[in-house]
Amino acid sequence: MWITVVSLAAWCWLLLCQGFFWRTDIRLPSGGEPDAWPSVCVVVPARDEAAVLSASLPSLLAQDYPGRAEVFLVDDGSTDGTGELARELSRRYGGLPLTVGSPGEPPAGWTGKLWAVRHGIGLARARDPEYLLLTDADIAHAPDSLRELVAAARAGGFDVVSQMARLRVESLWERLVVPAFVYFFAQLYPFRRIGRRGSRTAAAAGGCVLLRADMAARARIPDAIRHAVIDDVALARAVKGAGGHVWLGLAERVDSVRPYPRLHDLWRMVSRSAYAQLRHNPLLLLGTVAGLALVYLVPPAALVVGAAGGSAATAVLGALAWAVMAGTYVPMVRYYGQPLWLAVLLPLTAFLYLLMTVDSAVQHYRGRGAAWKGRTYARPGAVPDEG
Repeated sequence: MWITVVSLAAWCWLLLCQGFFWRTDIRLPSGGEPDAWPSVCVVVPARDEAAVLSASLPSLLAQDYPGRAEVFLVDDGSTDGTGELARELSRRYGGLPLTVGSPGEPPAGWTGKLWAVRHGIGLARARDPEYLLLTDADIAHAPDSLRELVAAARAGGFDVVSQMARLRVESLWERLVVPAFVYFFAQLYPFRRIGRRGSRTAAAAGGCVLLRADMAARARIPDAIRHAVIDDVALARAVKGAGGHVWLGLAERVDSVRPYPRLHDLWRMVSRSAYAQLRHNPLLLLGTVAGLALVYLVPPAALVVGAAGGSAATAVLGALAWAVMAGTYVPMVRYYGQPLWLAVLLPLTAFLYLLMTVDSAVQHYRGRGAAWKGRTYARPGAVPDEG
């Protein structure tokens, strides 16, 4: 019963004191038309993305942006014809100018994506843009996406404006796992705190990051974060560390087109970076597992055990904690247009995430941690620092 009391107290604290992370009303601030639209270069790192590129790249080329804009797609050693397909889509659809580059294999100490981003930013510098839009190859943008991002950055004085792309939720496993992915992210990095000046909370969503070019130079992006597996959070921290102002919210005009039809696909997406989030620290792993169990698994267990064992107090406390948990999840379930009863299944989803986190650590110690598309990255500090 006392464990259940602690769990309920934890949920009351999360409900009221964790930046109202559960609310989904943090959307792109509206900004007026600037006097002059700044130039923007869009950088798209892409490795073996031919399967999704036809659904994403045309949306970038078709941006209705009043200023000068150009797209740089960086083909990061693809073997599926990603670069050739990008050129073909540009010829077919027209729109913004497209340049396709290739950086070669990343040197030691660099993740492939950030090495590609570095190459793309280098190509973009020749155009002297005021802003850089870093967006993934599986992200589709509404025609006014770039215009709205720039207007928000101008109006709010933000150095980074990032949107958490709306992920696909069509398969059974996507419905069960995907909304919780964003929910847990917001719990770790409450969006309201990120946008508050002076707050130390920093995060971004790597699928859509509008970044001031001069701030990229000041914060040494991406060189300063070259080894980061969770590069979006590292980017936001570097910008805040350089005195920048960061905004992150949920998207309405930005969508991921990548499917995750099987549990295996979602499992790999989470487990490849979960242990990196814990800084490869076994003590943090143990604390995380214990915390997930206390917060998410104790309430339903207390309800069942209390009811079966005749302890009404334990059952009622467990039911209250479970109700608060489900209530905080309802806004995210609604945002994704899913049936509300899915909120009751959050303990099951949290248990899956607990297993994914443990598996991430196991894969790390087997030498297969942070593996993605044929590359496995060492933990920071395991490779020489190139200065």
